Amino acid sequence: MTKDRYVAYVGTYTHGKSEGIYIFDIDTDTWTLKERKVVPVENPSDVLVSNNGQFLYAVTDRGVNAYQILEEDGDLEFLNSQWTGGMRGCYLETDLEDRFLFVAGYHDARVSVMPLGEDGYLGEVADGVFHEGIGLNITDRSTMPHVTCVKMTQNDKGLFAVDSGLDQVKVYDVDGKTGKLRLRDIIRCELDSGPRMLRMYRQGEYIYILGGMSNRICAYHAVPDSVQSGAVDYECIQKISTVSEGKDLRAAASGIEFSPDGRYLFVSNAGVNTIAVFAVDPQTGLLEQICSGYCGGDYPKSLAVLPDNEHFVVLSHNTNEMMVYKMNYEEGYFLMSSKPVSIGQPNSIFIHKLS
Repeated sequence: MTKDRYVAYVGTYTHGKSEGIYIFDIDTDTWTLKERKVVPVENPSDVLVSNNGQFLYAVTDRGVNAYQILEEDGDLEFLNSQWTGGMRGCYLETDLEDRFLFVAGYHDARVSVMPLGEDGYLGEVADGVFHEGIGLNITDRSTMPHVTCVKMTQNDKGLFAVDSGLDQVKVYDVDGKTGKLRLRDIIRCELDSGPRMLRMYRQGEYIYILGGMSNRICAYHAVPDSVQSGAVDYECIQKISTVSEGKDLRAAASGIEFSPDGRYLFVSNAGVNTIAVFAVDPQTGLLEQICSGYCGGDYPKSLAVLPDNEHFVVLSHNTNEMMVYKMNYEEGYFLMSSKPVSIGQPNSIFIHKLS
């Protein structure tokens, strides 16, 4: 039987020695990463593979680049580039059918929509919405709107837009033909929590919002009656800390990812340089922390759980390295499983299965 093959695409900041998007081959016997190639591009801070697995999109200083993924080895072939209509983006998302690319803008608080061709090419901006308002300022933080994450809703007809400055998640309806956005609802997060990322569980029955200021995960459950009506409403069912000390002012919860099997949720805490691992109750969606430990390096900005569900990769942004760890769920600890990989200012990672 032929073994599955995987590559990792790592987006970096290129202010220093880094050159762009790095392609790593993943050895599935040892779960180690070996650099094979770099695709030169300015500051590809976020990278995303389309749902059909054929194309990769990358944030750049001038907008977004589109690449064809070569089937044989996962190499990238440049297709085209488009401006987002605003300042540089920070997060990318596509709908399930790869009709549109959605771009979150941290600097200008803009959500941009870009049509995608069947050939993977990016079209000109179809719509753009700027967030407005001022958030609460209890601690030393920016209270201006900042869109940090965009994710499709459970029915693939709407978009969550996480705003860390306003302490809100705006929910937009997306016109399936034009890509136009219409504000439907607002999830109002804890004041001064600085929501940063959002992840969904069981087709959106549960959502988890990571607070970058509060260092807490807020779990929400979709109200059953609202799901049936199509206008989904969420109620908060749990708030759980990502750091053992509680609200540690040094900490900044940064990355959040599910294991591929959906049983565990991993969180990286920059500032205190820890990883917290939570078990997900499949019946209630509630979280229980099973592990928290130091991950080495400085400022673990992002992470990814590998396809075996046990190994995970941590991107230490400030110390220019990636580290692979193996998780022991039963005993509640993780250990480094291979030596660190040097890479300049890693910021995002996407694990891709080759066809």
